[in-house]
Amino acid sequence: MTAVQRPTASEPAPPTWARRPTNLAKAVTAELVQRIVRGDYPPDSTLPAEHALCTTFSVSRTVVREAVKVLQEKGLVQIRQGSGTTVLPSTSWNMLDELVLAAAIDDDETLGILDDLVVTRRLLESDMANVAARVADAAAVDRMRDLVDRMDELVDDPASYQEHDRAFHDTIMRASGNRIARAVVRSLESQVINTASYMGRADRSLCKASNLGHRRVYERIAARDPDGAAEAMFAHITEAWLVRRDNTGDPDRLAR
Repeated sequence: MTAVQRPTASEPAPPTWARRPTNLAKAVTAELVQRIVRGDYPPDSTLPAEHALCTTFSVSRTVVREAVKVLQEKGLVQIRQGSGTTVLPSTSWNMLDELVLAAAIDDDETLGILDDLVVTRRLLESDMANVAARVADAAAVDRMRDLVDRMDELVDDPASYQEHDRAFHDTIMRASGNRIARAVVRSLESQVINTASYMGRADRSLCKASNLGHRRVYERIAARDPDGAAEAMFAHITEAWLVRRDNTGDPDRLAR
């Protein structure tokens, strides 16, 4: 089956780089990821010809070929000898990839991508809280209590509060022993931690409300109540995100 030859600009607009990047292949890749994600090159269309991309970015064919190869590795395109490079649908994209996820978030005014991220995190962390309630040792439980108590003292210092917040969640994940789930959550969090639409506003009242959720999770783990710990984590992550998303988008996406 050959790709549908939808029209593409023969000379796409040049990127608005403040200065010429040191690593041209990475810069061209990042720009092309953004263009594909926002629909400049729709699914089943073909990327502009190699020579056109060279002209647009003022780079060599070697740079363009390297960038397009990376796009294929990310699931954004398929290179077919003799028929050009075909843009793939979003169902093929690697959404755990840093560039792809960042571009998807930037292009999503509904917060649907972040909703999906929160749902994924909630699923994994709820399960890890369940396991932690069964297997966490005394040192880990004490660490959770110390972090919760310390966060009560940091409600007027959002930056420090958030640092301890992440440490609390990581303590639970470590205690569960699920290294794969922890790695997925940490990867997702690291890519959105500086995204305003994900972090939302930070003030004293929100920190206090958030730490009530932390304390409920800690208490259920300390009580060796797996189901209660999972439910408390599920509620905490959901409620915290609903506050941060501030009535934007469709909260029903979070309903389970």
